[in-house]
Amino acid sequence: MLLENLTTDRLRFRSLQPSDKPYLMEFFQNEEATKYLYIKEALNKYCDDWIARQMMRYERDGFSLAALELKETGEFIGQCGLIKQTINGIEELEVGYHLTPQFWGNGYATEAAKECMKFAFENGIAESIISMIVVENVPSQKVAERNGLIRTIRMVYKGFDIYVYRIEKMKIEVS
Repeated sequence: MLLENLTTDRLRFRSLQPSDKPYLMEFFQNEEATKYLYIKEALNKYCDDWIARQMMRYERDGFSLAALELKETGEFIGQCGLIKQTINGIEELEVGYHLTPQFWGNGYATEAAKECMKFAFENGIAESIISMIVVENVPSQKVAERNGLIRTIRMVYKGFDIYVYRIEKMKIEVS
């Protein structure tokens, strides 16, 4: 996976593995953490499918959501990465992040998302990056805005009313 061993001052990225299932189950069982995810099946199956989907994307695209750990302790705190999405018939690159609630409010999502965007732009993976964020998810919108993404459109995606945020390659290179 291309994001393997990517690091920031406080964080380390690595491939998501089946052995991460206990951490993901804890995350998926938290209603506050998952209220903006589209979960329609039993959590055990959803978790297995989630991991399999990321591993398939690693193979197909070279990237996806990665496990995110604190460098200092190795503790699993969530996921962040790059995902190909189709919006209105156009393939886009999304930066996505899902942190375990106990780690919210520490700037980890902002830090991790910024590093993913930097990686994508420096490696010519995309000329622009989006983030699809549910309208009510104000904390996630603030993460996007702190990283220079601009709200562009509002639409319905998988049953959710979302904003699409975007940043162009030149914008992040200047900042």
